[in-house]
Amino acid sequence: MCPLGKDVSQNGNAKTLESAGTIFEAEDPDILRISERPRAINVERNRSSEERIEIDHFEGLSPHGRRSGFNTPKSHTCFESSRAMVAEAWENLRRSTVYYQSQPVGTIAAMDHSVEELNYDQVFVRDFVPSALAFLMNGEEEIVKNFLLKTLHLQSWEKRIDQFKLGEGVMPASFKVIHNPESNCEILIPDFGESAIGRVAPVDSGFWWIILLRAYTKHTGDSSLAEMPDCQRGMRLILSLCLSEAFDTFPTLLCADGCCMIDRRMGVYGYPIEIQALFFMALRCALLLLKQDQEGKEFMELIVKRLHALSYHVRKYFWLDLKRLNDIYRYKTEEYSHAAVNKFNVMPDSLPDWVFDFMPTRGGYFIGNVSPSRKDFHWFCLGNCVAILSSLATPEQASAIMDLIESRWEELVGEMPLKICYPAFESHEWRIVTGCDPKNTRWSYHNGGSWPVLLWLLTAACIKTGRPQIARRAIELAENRLSKDHWPEYYDGKVGRYIGKQARKYQTWSISGYLVARMMLEDPSHLSMISLEEDKQMKPLMKRSTSWTC
Repeated sequence: MCPLGKDVSQNGNAKTLESAGTIFEAEDPDILRISERPRAINVERNRSSEERIEIDHFEGLSPHGRRSGFNTPKSHTCFESSRAMVAEAWENLRRSTVYYQSQPVGTIAAMDHSVEELNYDQVFVRDFVPSALAFLMNGEEEIVKNFLLKTLHLQSWEKRIDQFKLGEGVMPASFKVIHNPESNCEILIPDFGESAIGRVAPVDSGFWWIILLRAYTKHTGDSSLAEMPDCQRGMRLILSLCLSEAFDTFPTLLCADGCCMIDRRMGVYGYPIEIQALFFMALRCALLLLKQDQEGKEFMELIVKRLHALSYHVRKYFWLDLKRLNDIYRYKTEEYSHAAVNKFNVMPDSLPDWVFDFMPTRGGYFIGNVSPSRKDFHWFCLGNCVAILSSLATPEQASAIMDLIESRWEELVGEMPLKICYPAFESHEWRIVTGCDPKNTRWSYHNGGSWPVLLWLLTAACIKTGRPQIARRAIELAENRLSKDHWPEYYDGKVGRYIGKQARKYQTWSISGYLVARMMLEDPSHLSMISLEEDKQMKPLMKRSTSWTC
């Protein structure tokens, strides 16, 4: 078992830690010099009154005295209601806390005891991220540190599914604390996919772990945790799985269906945008966290090469706007040689009818997937938001994504933020793609359902692109129902009007996602935990987004 140790006070180590990857944290003075768009907010701890003009203030306090929320021109009754909702959210988040040997180590997925628990009583890596951010923003670092160390300990376990051994660097999807009455002690039981629906190992867990480690280091200024030999080894094991050479001709990461937040069959096998964006962000975070010893430098060289190739590939081939859509519409097929324009041999007839009406005149987004003869034109929220936060999206592309959200508000936000993907698979296509999965019926769960947890990712992306008003509008929508509906996991229907048919209530990441969104909008300096600035050395690889062409 890894010792928990004690926190080291801020001592400037963070600056030394980040020096290894300064090219990926550089400020770009040319970013967002577009007169028609507001400038991105500069997220510094000491903010001037002019910088804060876009961010309203809310003087309500969380149970531990930290400010959490934002002020809008509401009535006194609505103001009090919002404060009560924040207090309720904190109470529920604390009730969800899991303890191991009297120390907090995470939060369970949901506290809905009216239905079968299944694995909702476990601590999921991806689910805990918004909870961890909420605790960090509230000055409660211990639970985040304990979680990082406990999951790191579980990574070292031997992982087998049937007779097959998984890669050494795989992080668990979740873990559970079980009390052994015979020995009167507690044990941790991880799930690496061997118990999951579909038996799919989580590709995203390792990425989220690295991203959270960087968030902890950035927020606390304490680099001692990341510099521990066990943490350095854990990162290298994750990177070894992702950076290994194989038969692939693309820099993107090949994945199985159901290996991410879309954890049931939804046709995201291949190169889903969610995994590519998380992969990119995790690589950039690792570059900042790895020590510059011999092993660290070797991985850093591999990371830099992969980042350049990955950013070029995703920005060029995953990007879709009106001009790009028209280009695909006029593609020639069966092209051979290096000069081929239609490199993936995509048939123009494969373009779905809905995408022509969905694409606004101004705006764009990263499509769901790209592979030989196949482009998945669906909108996936998490991948696009993470692309903005990691600067995988250029500043112009990030602004275009915000334009798309504003233009297609009813489709992507509706009455309850936020569509996990759009549009839904229906009829015969639904049967083929989902395997007739009854939970993924149209406009439900992963098939076009609305997930409140995505509110924190939208808010972070809005702040980074200088559009806090979009996040404010979405949060106000969520506040109309989330608490009254007992914090459901997801909503059903084209506009998210109905509580999900099989949605658990008191879903922890719905609760923590709301808190993170509120606190981040009130104090945008929190964004620095989860956001990375554009890398200047990647900028020449990509021309200005075509969606900005007049």
